[in-house]
Amino acid sequence: MPTPERILEREGRTLPTTHPVVANSAMTVRAELLFVSGHGPFVDGRPAHTGKLGVDVTIEGGQEAADTVTMNLLGPLKAELGELSRISRFVKLLVFVNASSDFAQHHLVADGATNLLVKVFGDIGRPARSAVGVASLPLNFAVEIEAVVEVRD
Repeated sequence: MPTPERILEREGRTLPTTHPVVANSAMTVRAELLFVSGHGPFVDGRPAHTGKLGVDVTIEGGQEAADTVTMNLLGPLKAELGELSRISRFVKLLVFVNASSDFAQHHLVADGATNLLVKVFGDIGRPARSAVGVASLPLNFAVEIEAVVEVRD
């Protein structure tokens, strides 16, 4: 059976080289996985950091929201694992940004999450990452994030 690369070659197609990383994320990560549901920016049990990027929230405000959400992700990870040192890699973050249709700096908002992870965990905190603009989020959150994490026993 031909490999996918051979099939593409027969079709006259060449795989592109990897494009440069344009934000604080890894292009790919391989791992055993723990999935963390989407979280929003709650502070003291109340919704915080609400609004739409490009309308009523600045990039810096979006980064603060992403930082808050990341802290909220770490709480359930600690509860599940007993200690955060059992994390061997942040594999993937999916960052949803509540944004106007003309907002195009989603990756900078998502850096608010990745910057915290890299500060706390070093290079294992640098995940593969997607930052996606959406028309709305629950409770009018500015940012929602879900994560995939590799853990050690």
